[in-house]
Amino acid sequence: MKNLGLLATLKAKPEKADIVSNFIKGAVDLAKQEKKTLTWYSFQIDKNTFGIFDTFEDESGREAHLNGEIAKALMNKADELLSEAPDIKKIKVLSAK
Repeated sequence: MKNLGLLATLKAKPEKADIVSNFIKGAVDLAKQEKKTLTWYSFQIDKNTFGIFDTFEDESGREAHLNGEIAKALMNKADELLSEAPDIKKIKVLSAK
């Protein structure tokens, strides 16, 4: 069951929105390599706000993702690309189709 998740929102600097968009679009290839990441979505909320939603079967999968290559790459570029720190929330999935 995909009962654990992460919901991250990213506020890009206005002049860096295209770079952030391309970064999270391309990150799906890294997510596909994570055996414990069950689902992974990137999305755009408005011109400068983006998000990532992913699900995991257990806490070890979620922690592996939080310490994985996507997070490392994002945090290495956060000061350059983002207007504020990423907002990352651990969530519990209550239902899914």
